[in-house]
Amino acid sequence: MNELLKMEDVRVNFYTYKGTVQALDNINFDIKKGECLGLVGETGCGKSVSALSIMNLISPPGKIISGKIFLDGEGDLLRKTEEEMRKIRGDKISMIFQDPTSSLNPVLKVDDQISEVLIHHRGMTKVQAYDKTIEILELVGIPSPESRAKDYPHLLSGGMKQRIMIALAMVCEPQLLIADEPTTNLDVTVQLQILDLMKELQRKYNTAILLITHNLGIVSENCDRVGVMYAGQMVEVAQTKQIFRKPEHPYTIGLLNAIPRIDQKREWLPVIQGMVPGLINPPAGCRFIDRCEFAMEKCNIKPKLEKLEENHFRACYKEVEKIK
Repeated sequence: MNELLKMEDVRVNFYTYKGTVQALDNINFDIKKGECLGLVGETGCGKSVSALSIMNLISPPGKIISGKIFLDGEGDLLRKTEEEMRKIRGDKISMIFQDPTSSLNPVLKVDDQISEVLIHHRGMTKVQAYDKTIEILELVGIPSPESRAKDYPHLLSGGMKQRIMIALAMVCEPQLLIADEPTTNLDVTVQLQILDLMKELQRKYNTAILLITHNLGIVSENCDRVGVMYAGQMVEVAQTKQIFRKPEHPYTIGLLNAIPRIDQKREWLPVIQGMVPGLINPPAGCRFIDRCEFAMEKCNIKPKLEKLEENHFRACYKEVEKIK
């Protein structure tokens, strides 16, 4: 697979009255054409900020301090003007946000919201845009699409709203779909339907997906590769099978050990001791140092994300064979 998007040394700060929050600390990862990359980690680790950086939607008090984000055929997105980015958002890169209720315009009918995207990016007439809207609504499994197209968002269920969000994101057949916790607040059955729909559309349009979640079960079933983030740093990137079979960063190991398993009887689930560090004044080196049982003196110098084997990268000084 060829490289579609690449983030290089991206740093993002948020300037608050309490101090400067160092939200992203030199983040590096890439996304291949047609693949699904899962981005996992605890709440506040920088997953959503990474997604907003790709969309160039970091707004005050936040600021992208440095780095580059390359999109195939477009160059560095961080050097684009706002007008240039508007042509890319919704066309070449689309995003499904965590809460469809707050993402959909409450005063516009469904067909008006989808048609607006087609008129803006594809130059369609209203009639053409309406026909395409009905087609995409049918494709994402909306029953009676002609009727639902005339509904306002408040008339739809949570699962239906998320399908509308997917329709909005996919109607222009983007190269990259960013899905930020797309199954949040949905029941298990609807979660499965939404994930199956995304996989079906990925195959149909060969769209790459950046799937942001804290659910490792979803990652194991849907992603080709996984990036593990901790406190604004990328600590491990590998193929999904490698992460689950042989995790190499102590934090990744801790996350996987905390997953309940039906093949093991446990009275207590293992936990990662300690707390996530504050990002106003985080540790200078590895930000996991205070919670890591393998911490050593040189961990006070930030480890680089280095290749361990084919498609497996880790930011840690500990010798691989000694991590169990």
